[in-house]
Amino acid sequence: MQISDELRQSVIRSLPELSEISDESLRNQVIDAWAYSLGHSSFKSIDEIRASGNPDTPKLKSGTQTDHIRGVTQLAIAIADSLANQFPKLPINRDMLVACALCHDVGKPFEFDPKNQERWRDNPAASGFPAIRHTQYGTHVCLTIGLPEEVCHAAGCHSGEGELVERSLHVTIVHHADYAFWASMKVGGQLAI
Repeated sequence: MQISDELRQSVIRSLPELSEISDESLRNQVIDAWAYSLGHSSFKSIDEIRASGNPDTPKLKSGTQTDHIRGVTQLAIAIADSLANQFPKLPINRDMLVACALCHDVGKPFEFDPKNQERWRDNPAASGFPAIRHTQYGTHVCLTIGLPEEVCHAAGCHSGEGELVERSLHVTIVHHADYAFWASMKVGGQLAI
């Protein structure tokens, strides 16, 4: 599939944190990953995807998946900056951290796609429910685009599946930022429960 400039521009509008990635090639790969993922779904923008951890978990009372991606990225940057200031020898690569954070949920257009949800609900015995989680599909997207292995690792291991592996430093930060985001929203009364 050829990635359209329209989808690329949609990603750029949704994720201003892309400007935090100084490596232009890496930044463009992150844009392409999201554009590719959106292009293989019913969504034309990250803003169209409901903001929840999974399709069957409570969603944010207001906002979209864009707000979640941006929130996790900002939290990951804040954690990394704070740790790096206190522990300068900590090997944090800011570009890699931001790419990992921005791509951690790149598979959600597939898992959250209403057509896929309907098909899986109608016959879970055929392919499971869901057939493929966003972590698995996100890994596929990152590998297809040619993103560095650590960004693929972020897409695949930021969530529960990551309990089965040893997470990298950057993915550990993203994992905790992701879980802190949802836990804070829940405790703060921002989830539609």
